[in-house]
Amino acid sequence: KIVMKIILNNREEEFSMDSLSVNQLLEVQKLSFRMRIIKINGQLIPREKYDSTIINDGDKVQVIYLMSGG
Repeated sequence: KIVMKIILNNREEEFSMDSLSVNQLLEVQKLSFRMRIIKINGQLIPREKYDSTIINDGDKVQVIYLMSGG
């Protein structure tokens, strides 16, 4: 049963739990690329807060990959 919907990188995603941490989202979505930043509702989430930051129904989440090069 669908409990929570979020917008992840401009796409609607549905989950069967009512909330999840940033780390849980990364695991569930298999987002393992290390050079990234996470924003929830436009607010930057520091890496050390991925376990304690909770994503709720209706949140807008951005996973932005950082590319290096020249």
